[in-house]
Amino acid sequence: MADQPKLDPIEKLKEDSNYLRGTIKEGLADPITASISDDDTKLLKFHGSYQQDDRDIRDERRKQKLEPAYQFMLRIAIPGGATTPKQWLAVDQLSQKYGDNTIKLTTRQAYQLHGILKWNLKETIKTINEEAMTTIAACGDVNRNVMSNPNPYQSDIHQEVQDWAQQISDHLSPRTGAYHELWLDQEKITDSKEETEPIYGKTYLPRKFKIGIAVPPSNDVDIFSQDIGLIAIVEDDELKGFNVVVGGGMGSTHGDTATYPQLGRVAGYAPKDKIVDVTEKIVTIQRDYGNRSNRKNARFKYTIDRYGLDWFKEEIANRLGYALEEAKPYHFDHNGDRYGWVKGNRRWHFTLFVQNGRVRDTEDYQLMTALREIAKIHTGEFRLTPNQNLVIANVTPQKKKKIEEIIAAYGITDGKHYSGLRRNSMACVAFPTCGLAMAESERYLPSLVDKIEGLLEAEGLKEEEIVIRMTGCPNGCARPALAEIGFIGKAPGKYNFYLGGSFTGDRLNQLYRENIGEEEILSHLKEIFHDFVTNRQNQERFGDFVVRQGYVDEVYDGRKFHKQ
Repeated sequence: MADQPKLDPIEKLKEDSNYLRGTIKEGLADPITASISDDDTKLLKFHGSYQQDDRDIRDERRKQKLEPAYQFMLRIAIPGGATTPKQWLAVDQLSQKYGDNTIKLTTRQAYQLHGILKWNLKETIKTINEEAMTTIAACGDVNRNVMSNPNPYQSDIHQEVQDWAQQISDHLSPRTGAYHELWLDQEKITDSKEETEPIYGKTYLPRKFKIGIAVPPSNDVDIFSQDIGLIAIVEDDELKGFNVVVGGGMGSTHGDTATYPQLGRVAGYAPKDKIVDVTEKIVTIQRDYGNRSNRKNARFKYTIDRYGLDWFKEEIANRLGYALEEAKPYHFDHNGDRYGWVKGNRRWHFTLFVQNGRVRDTEDYQLMTALREIAKIHTGEFRLTPNQNLVIANVTPQKKKKIEEIIAAYGITDGKHYSGLRRNSMACVAFPTCGLAMAESERYLPSLVDKIEGLLEAEGLKEEEIVIRMTGCPNGCARPALAEIGFIGKAPGKYNFYLGGSFTGDRLNQLYRENIGEEEILSHLKEIFHDFVTNRQNQERFGDFVVRQGYVDEVYDGRKFHKQ
């Protein structure tokens, strides 16, 4: 028998961690350093936190013979992105008390708090739980925050989909008692020999796992980027079930053609009352067949590509005891947000533009303060969108006028006056806190968009909606491989430049130019925009145009993402 591949070291770490406890407790109590050990930082991800440091001052501190300015990012998992005004105020207060005075709205409808010191980590997590929220499984080799479509123009259906997102999230949450023991001071009630993880086992999944639910015609969750995508099937104004999409994912590694972003593939249909069990069984397939030797090839997309979709359909049928039904018809026409006031289900909903998802106060734009004032009187929800924006949802007619007054007083914008490009822009955090960043992203994209807008305006294209996304590394947190214009950081000031994704999120883009800076980016875009104006077909989208004109190939299979 051939030798089995050697397991990645993190598999042994997980197995020996006593169900994610490790020595985190001891590391938090160590007064000598503001950090915890490398092994515990890996386990800490399962609890919803990443250890980081401020890279802007790393060299300066090294010269002063000081350790890096360690801090922690906390991610709060919010299935479907829906929170109460009280919960919003709690997050706001924590960001002021322990964080960097900002709230980051993520591309997976979660909250991120940055700048938390080790000494404040436990109190922050404890407070989050007191407000009926959690950080468990917001990171790590488990199912992460379950996304769902927050747009309010089909309110009744969206609320039901939100409920399914919550059920799936609860069902797939880790069962370890470590979280409650470490952060909530609960005593251990189960002997470690008796403790189990019924879905995940002692070593959990080979890599992170992501689930999203879309309600056509909106694909704002980018359903084909998910490990499991669920497409809601609505007939006669009733949610019947879901088409099941498997094997999507965005991450890759520069220079490694064995890694690539991939689109999920439609595997069949399941009635809604069976969908929780279907997702569980798919997770167990990845648990049993995912690559535990090479984390770069450990995502579910590689499992599906390695064994094939027909194999998956047979395997899931064996585990369920029945086959998935044939997929039902569906149609997507966009993957962005719909800004401003919309009425639905006798309530009002206001979607506002939050550039790159960063809620903060600046001298000329008091966004954080305005939202705090709204939360004090609002009786509905705050819904985070997959595009890093915010919906003030389920506003009563009585409250609408008061909220409008706050919006006007602080100059809060729905974003409609911005260009179509900016309204469809997204960026990951990158510098200064992300340890994986190779180039700027959140801090740079707005200024680059300023300059690209000038090119568009010169061609009469200011209102043209074009999806543009940027990340500081190829991990794909802002889903750049699906953008019509995508940038992935390669080095400080240098980016790989991609073209050709679709406006509806069902086609990958492809590398157009490698490792270039701003001057070259603008030069290429100027020529392409002029060609677009001159030669586009009726109502043709920019991503479709660059494919038709041969700037890049049409890519629907990630194995063809890298040019041959």
